Amino acid sequence: MVYYFTSTAVQPPASIYVGKDKFENEELIAHGWPEDIWFHVDGLSSAHIYLRLPLPAPGTPQTSEQPWHASVPPAVLTDCAHLTAANSIAGSKQPHVTVVYTPWANLRKDGSMAVGQVGFKDSKMVRRVGVGRVEGKGVVKSLEKTRREAWPDLKAEREGRDREVGRGERRIREGVKKEEQKLAEEHARLKWQKEHMYDDLHTDDNLQTSSNQDREADFLDDFIR
Repeated sequence: MVYYFTSTAVQPPASIYVGKDKFENEELIAHGWPEDIWFHVDGLSSAHIYLRLPLPAPGTPQTSEQPWHASVPPAVLTDCAHLTAANSIAGSKQPHVTVVYTPWANLRKDGSMAVGQVGFKDSKMVRRVGVGRVEGKGVVKSLEKTRREAWPDLKAEREGRDREVGRGERRIREGVKKEEQKLAEEHARLKWQKEHMYDDLHTDDNLQTSSNQDREADFLDDFIR
């Protein structure tokens, strides 16, 4: 079972979700989306909280000069961090904790790890944010009001996401191909026009008009009178 929360700190609202237990976390780790941001209390046991960012617009480059964390609105970051702290047995009792977050794609899982345990591929992509228990009470209370339970097919959802992204990328490629074909046809048309722009000057009628061979013998008299 997965718990879903809605953060109205931004518009449109952001979707946050969490597995019920460590076994559900394994499914979330395996079938997360590239758009997901993972949250966990630093150094303590806690739930794995995920923020699902919107799908990128078709044609968006996979690499960008903008850092990944810039895509997380500050207000939503606050919601996720407080919700993460509240879902830690030990962390929820402490006045202040640190929450780590990183893109789902940066999570590392191998056979030596316990159920629900993860590592990081690149520690430099892990960021931290501090939260206080008192400040987070109102935030968590608002988020709890939006909670709903569901039993999704996480694998099927990920496959559907990949198909949607693939369709968008194909539409972009087809559009680029059509535009390239259109430009090539226009280039060919202009090239043909350039190569044949004097064709009309060399027709039989024009050649005959400009030729002296069929003129009368005294055709030069007009020029020498």
